[in-house]
Amino acid sequence: MASEAALTPRLLLRAYASGVFPMADDAEAEDLFWIDPLRRGVLPLDEMHISRRLARDFLRKEFEIRVDADFAGTVEACAERENTWINREIHRLYAGLHRMGHAHSVEVWQEDRLVGGLYGVTLGAAFFGESMFSRMRDASKFALVALVARLRAGGFTLLDTQFITPHLESLGAVEISREAYHARLADALRRPADFRALPAEAPRRALLDLARDLGKIGSDGLNP
Repeated sequence: MASEAALTPRLLLRAYASGVFPMADDAEAEDLFWIDPLRRGVLPLDEMHISRRLARDFLRKEFEIRVDADFAGTVEACAERENTWINREIHRLYAGLHRMGHAHSVEVWQEDRLVGGLYGVTLGAAFFGESMFSRMRDASKFALVALVARLRAGGFTLLDTQFITPHLESLGAVEISREAYHARLADALRRPADFRALPAEAPRRALLDLARDLGKIGSDGLNP
């Protein structure tokens, strides 16, 4: 267990660097506990599965991708479910990481309304995905496509999904052993990466091509 008085955003970063992440029993819980699963979910950045329908809807639907426009709102929306592990302590800690530049949100907006997104933590060339939500069909998938494009453009090598769900598995996430995960993490922590290498206004076609491993990454983060 970790108490609010003892745990800081910097200590949380050290926990991620050692391969563990926090959760709460529910939204009202006061304490957190640490998880280091025997089997870890990861999404290989060059093996994302994007169906023809998802690719078509990503290009044609009316929505906007934004980055870090409403980090707090994204975390709050991720917590709005019947069973959540996001409590007040999680909100406090990740708000601190966001202010430090280590926590980010990728958001889907429609008519100036937040309809989907995800958030996670960056450290070295690793992105630790924390949670995602949808208020519109496939909105969380759209956010994940945009995230993978951004991570590839920025030189990231590890996308940690923590666990595997049917939703993530359909997009290419796989399980690896704890030992394999720690080896990949150690390698990623030694590498530099830039979450903002891709311009915020990158067109959706460029995002899709990068996520599908079809696009070339130029010096400005876009296809030349």
